[in-house]
Amino acid sequence: MPFDAVIAEFAAALENPAAPPPAGVFGRRRAPDGRRFSVYRNNVAVALIGALAARYPVTEAILGAETFRELARAFMQARKPRSPVMIAYGGDFPDFLEEAAPGLATPGIVEVARLENAWVEAYHAEEAAAATLAQLAALTPERVAGARVALHPAARLLRFATPAASVWASRQADPSLSGPRSDLPEGEGGEDALITRPEADVRVRILPPGGYDFAARLADGATLAQAAEALADADDFGAHLVGLVEAGAFCSIHPGDLS
Repeated sequence: MPFDAVIAEFAAALENPAAPPPAGVFGRRRAPDGRRFSVYRNNVAVALIGALAARYPVTEAILGAETFRELARAFMQARKPRSPVMIAYGGDFPDFLEEAAPGLATPGIVEVARLENAWVEAYHAEEAAAATLAQLAALTPERVAGARVALHPAARLLRFATPAASVWASRQADPSLSGPRSDLPEGEGGEDALITRPEADVRVRILPPGGYDFAARLADGATLAQAAEALADADDFGAHLVGLVEAGAFCSIHPGDLS
């Protein structure tokens, strides 16, 4: 049997609890051993579900351990790992929750999951030094308007329809909170969040009004002057810019050309 066919048969047997051991898989007596293969199959499932629980601890706490395991098992069966590196597994779990479990995973839970995934992405992102206030201060007045920035590889901008960042933060402040959806506010407005990793420490910052649009324009390559057009009050420009630099959102600041 071709190697690809052997792998496909083995994988199919792993995902189906009722399937017999694949051909060519034998026990100590050179005979098929369903019991031993079942143990291996279960170990694979436990490892993948455990990887999801480690990536989404707050989501698990909100849903409850039993419900989370059921959803994680369904995800595992629907979406197999594409890499042997386990930290890469589960990045699309929030999408799965939104599509496959709308009755269980409310928008607030899905958005908390998106934040947790972004946290993991930020933690494992490429290393780069963050731009500093000293670099910002070095811009001469005539070069400020046309200056551009480069988003740090670890920076993530998130826009939520719910107070997902506050829910996540409440779990960090009080890990004893438990119970499915016990701390998901109803009917409250959304939040914008920035995730950064200054000095190898991942941080989640709730952005003030206008901060997301300002930062998003900068991330898309706008000049400081062009990004400032997103702000309702031009006087807020300095506070937003300094706040982003202090948070470690940028890895470089490029002076604008002289007019």
